[in-house]
Amino acid sequence: MRLTASEALALRMSSLLLGPRPGPHPGTVAEVVEWFGAMQAQDVASGIWSLGARLPAFTLSDVQAALERREALRTWPMRGTVHLVPARDARWMLELTGVRSLPAAATRRAALGLDEAVADRAVEVLGSALAGGRLTRARCLETLNAAGIGTDGQRGYHLLWYASVRGVTCVAPNIGTEQTFALLDEWAPDPLRPERDEALALLARRYVRSHGPVTAREFAGWTGLTLTDARRGLAAAGDTLTAVTVDGEEMLVDGALLDATPVPVDDVRVLPGFDEYLLGYKDRSLMLDPAHRDAIIPGNNGIFQPTIVSGGRVVGTWRRTIGKTQVKVGVTPLAELDRPRTEHALARYAEFLGLPLRVDWPA
Repeated sequence: MRLTASEALALRMSSLLLGPRPGPHPGTVAEVVEWFGAMQAQDVASGIWSLGARLPAFTLSDVQAALERREALRTWPMRGTVHLVPARDARWMLELTGVRSLPAAATRRAALGLDEAVADRAVEVLGSALAGGRLTRARCLETLNAAGIGTDGQRGYHLLWYASVRGVTCVAPNIGTEQTFALLDEWAPDPLRPERDEALALLARRYVRSHGPVTAREFAGWTGLTLTDARRGLAAAGDTLTAVTVDGEEMLVDGALLDATPVPVDDVRVLPGFDEYLLGYKDRSLMLDPAHRDAIIPGNNGIFQPTIVSGGRVVGTWRRTIGKTQVKVGVTPLAELDRPRTEHALARYAEFLGLPLRVDWPA
C-alpha cells in the first residue's frame, strides 16, 4: 500500500496515541506504558506529562498514584537512557537491550577512576541497603561512601546507573523532589521471561504499533539493537505488521490501523520535550521542519524543548514556570499558531497540574 506523507503522519499520530484510532484507547498508566513498551522518561516531569497528554481524564496526582502502585517503573532499558517500562517487562528488556550499554561502561569507569571490582561491590552494597524498602538518591550515595566507595563527581551517578542496568535496582517514584531507588526484584516480583526471539518480536510489535509507520533502522535506533536483530524481531512479529510505502521507502505499521482510512489530525497539542513524539525517531521530517531543528534541540546536545504540535507538525515551543499559585507558560511560535487553540491545549496542562494558567505571548 502506498501512503502520502500526510496519510503516514495521520497513522503515526494515531500510533502515538495523539490522534484518533480504531478500537479502545489505553485508559490507564499501565496500559499506555505497555502500549509503547518503553517511554522516554529521563526527566521525570516530562515523563509524567507524556502520560497525562495521553490520559485526558487524569491529573498529576492520578499518574503519581499509578506509579506508586507500580503500574510502571523507571530504569535504563536501552540506549543508556531512563524510560518508563511495564514492571514485569523491565528485567527481560534490561537483558535484551539494556546490557548493550555495558561494554562502553569500562571506558567511562576508567575516566572516573573506577574499576569493575569497585562497581560490582557498589551493586552488592546497594542491594543490601535497599532490601525491604527504598532510599533517596542522597541516601544511596551516603551508603556507598560509608562503605568506602567514593561517589564524588559523576562516580555516584555511574554506580547508580550500573546497579540498575545490572538488574539489581530500579528508579522508584520521587519522594517530594528527591529521586529514589528500590530493588527491582521487590518492585517487579513476577517478571516475564520470554525467550530471546520472543522478546525481540514483542519489542518489535510494541514499537511499530506505538510509532509506525517506521523502518527497521528506526527500530534499531530506538532500541540500540543491531540492524540484524532489529530485522529479526520485525520478521518474528509476523503478520501483525503490514508493509506500506511512504515517499518510495518501505515502512511497517500496525495492520489494525489500515482497517480504516487514515484521519488527518486536526488539533493542537502541547508535549514535553522528552516525548516519544520526537524521541522515538531518528528521521523526524514527517513531524518537524528541518529549519526548526535547532529551535527544538539547541546545540544538538540531546536536550529537547517542549513542543506545540498542530496537525501533527511542530509549530512552536513552550516553557513553563510552576509556582505555588499558578503555572506560567511562555510561548515561542515557529510557524503560524492558532492562539485560542494553543491556549486551550495549555489549559489542559494547567488542569493536569491543578493550577491556574497564565500564558505569555511574544510582543
